[in-house]
Amino acid sequence: MTLAYIDKKYIKKNSIEKRDYQVNLANQAMKDNCIVVLPTGLGKTAIALQVISEYISKGKGVLFLAPTRVLVNQHFEFLKQNLTIEDISLITGEDTIQKRTKLWNTSVICATPEIAKNDFDRQIVSPEQFGLVIFDEVHRTVGDYAYSGIAERIGNSDVRILGMTATLPSEREKATEIITRLKIDSVAERTEDSEDVKPYTQETNTEWITVELTPEMKAIQTLLKLALDERYDTLKKNGLQLNGQQSLSALLRVRQFVLRQNRRCAKPLFTAIRIHYALNMFEAHGITPFLKFCERAQAKKGVGVRELFEVDPNFTRAVHLAKVEQSKGMEHPKIDKLGEILQTISGKALIFSSYRDSVDIIYKKLNEMGISAGILIGKAGEAGLKQKKQIETVQKFRDGEFKVLVATRVGEEGLDISEVNQVIFYDNIPSSIRFIQRRGRTGRKDTGKLIVLMAKDTIDETYYWIGKRKMTAAKSMGEKMTQTLQKNKSQKKGLDAFI
Repeated sequence: MTLAYIDKKYIKKNSIEKRDYQVNLANQAMKDNCIVVLPTGLGKTAIALQVISEYISKGKGVLFLAPTRVLVNQHFEFLKQNLTIEDISLITGEDTIQKRTKLWNTSVICATPEIAKNDFDRQIVSPEQFGLVIFDEVHRTVGDYAYSGIAERIGNSDVRILGMTATLPSEREKATEIITRLKIDSVAERTEDSEDVKPYTQETNTEWITVELTPEMKAIQTLLKLALDERYDTLKKNGLQLNGQQSLSALLRVRQFVLRQNRRCAKPLFTAIRIHYALNMFEAHGITPFLKFCERAQAKKGVGVRELFEVDPNFTRAVHLAKVEQSKGMEHPKIDKLGEILQTISGKALIFSSYRDSVDIIYKKLNEMGISAGILIGKAGEAGLKQKKQIETVQKFRDGEFKVLVATRVGEEGLDISEVNQVIFYDNIPSSIRFIQRRGRTGRKDTGKLIVLMAKDTIDETYYWIGKRKMTAAKSMGEKMTQTLQKNKSQKKGLDAFI
């Protein structure tokens, strides 16, 4: 079968394979403000390219936003490779104001949202110069993330908005917020089961592997839980009803109430929150990340810190025992399991962990096992990786300079490393969006394999059930949003029906 290619002005001949679902989604995105929901690896950027070519033809400027510098760079390289115009620029916070002022005058601009928002405010660039603004990983347009600020600043200009994501949020409030902020008219969605998509998808097999905490770790876990129970008892005695919900999110929800109306509960509440974080870190990531967390918490001082770290018999004993285990070289049973898994893999593997301390430990331990690995982390802090270094690391991994890449959240979104058919979650996450993003890094060219490591009787298992529930809710969100938008269109009113 001969391949057909996209034939559009400004798109290089024979560069983009023609896929009907991409053409249809692009056509819908040209008609109105639209969110394209498409599983990872099925070419959201190729859809964006077709919409971009349409707007260049109309003589309109294009702004392509993505949340990380690595991803912005990836889009920039893709556009340079597939558009016939030279007039494309890349703008990030690492460029000086003088340089940015010049770059903002190009036809197509790929930029990180923070710098775009700030430069709108500095009036180096005006929303009026764009006919099309693309929000990649559009699910981030909630709260005070920079996407929300940009939406506000372009709100009064005559601009077409295209949002792209692999998954919508599972929470109705967040989905509503995205639609409202970006003035979205329609949701264009395809799933792995859509007839026109099926021929292009690869299967990803998921395996959940359970490890058991060592007896020494269980002893530490018990002490931390005792310290936590004590705080719950005090909160109860002081009249704070949590309806039997002993979760971190339940405690975080009552913070404002306690500060306003029940100050007696402030100390036990904030101490309980701290212990929850410490326990979660310990259970899912192990000894060193737990001790590092304790170090940072102590340095910050705050309500109840001295009492917890110096007086509380259970907590101080837990920290002491953790230091003993650390001196023996113990981290977490997941590390040994990781080594075992990696010995059986012939190709490349991508490991995700939510915390930087944990990434450092995994990297160190893998190198001790003789497994060549690299690290991909964000730019914050002294040990962070600057943009150039992040891009270099991804390229080295692509080129096979090391077999394993250990990444924090910065590697979850949009990274295209097509030869990776093995993804391992070192920790479980209670977010359907992040789960789908992480999983989407595999199965791009061939059948993918996803392994999730879970420590038995820990936060990992709790997150498994929360994640499962959210994934089910996220699946139907596109349909719900479409129904609401159509209803609102016919009634010509806001998003009240959705809310």
